[in-house]
Amino acid sequence: MSMALEVSDLRKAYAGHEALRGVSFGVRAGERIALLGPNGAGKTTLIRCISGRIEVSAGEIKLFGKKLGQPNAATQLGVVPQELAIYSDLSARENLECFARLHGLRGRKLHDRVDWALDWIGLEDRASDLTAKFSGGMKRRVNIACGVMHQPGLLLLDEPTVGVDPQSRQRIFDMLDELNRLGTTILLTTHHLDEAQERSDRIVIIDHGQVIAQGRIEQLLEQTVGKQKRVSLEVESEGTIGKLPPGLSVHNPSGRIIGACENLADELPAWMQGLASSGIRIKNLELQTPNLHHVFLHLTGRELRE
Repeated sequence: MSMALEVSDLRKAYAGHEALRGVSFGVRAGERIALLGPNGAGKTTLIRCISGRIEVSAGEIKLFGKKLGQPNAATQLGVVPQELAIYSDLSARENLECFARLHGLRGRKLHDRVDWALDWIGLEDRASDLTAKFSGGMKRRVNIACGVMHQPGLLLLDEPTVGVDPQSRQRIFDMLDELNRLGTTILLTTHHLDEAQERSDRIVIIDHGQVIAQGRIEQLLEQTVGKQKRVSLEVESEGTIGKLPPGLSVHNPSGRIIGACENLADELPAWMQGLASSGIRIKNLELQTPNLHHVFLHLTGRELRE
């Protein structure tokens, strides 16, 4: 499969501080990649380097086989920054027309592309309204549409759902899913781990300016916390708990009985029967399936927003 993006040993220093320290990864054409990292890890710097907004200190970036900086290398690149980049004193249609012209569209092609974008973002009925009157979610949708007027092969998005409500987040990711089905490769940063896990093919995690893990969520789980489900049982028994069935133990200081299992349907009934035989009554049961949140904490030791 052809490569949409190749980043090789990328480095970027500001006044002696190395924000990127040898970042390397690739994105295949048609993939959806989530770029994750704690605050200050280098995500935004990396996006700015790939988009050509800042010059790299060392390393190489290729877009569809062409080295960034060569003629026409960035023609297939679309960029949607975290900050809203639309004109509040223009209507939705006027904003789209403006960005289409910046990308060289004219005549019938421009008109058709604007009509497509208004339908794609669901704002045909608000096309003539000033974007200053729009909600945050509507502005985000216009912002994203402005970044794809030239039908880029690779789209970079820096926190595309920041500051919007859950309904708008869902709408934006439905838009991106449609764009991906049409063939656009997507690389985005997000602070929402559920978005990254559910809406991406692969995940790249960076910390302290370096890639510390990358792969599908199943691969990352196997490499870090494992796939076993965690069971936590709150019991009604008082005093010392006697012998427990194999696979269970008492967690101090909570007093809960905990265990981990691969096959919940087979192991949980046996546990419950064994506990009942020992006179231990279950008050509450909590089941935790390992996910990207656990992987991230394991790798970085920090919450995503720290």
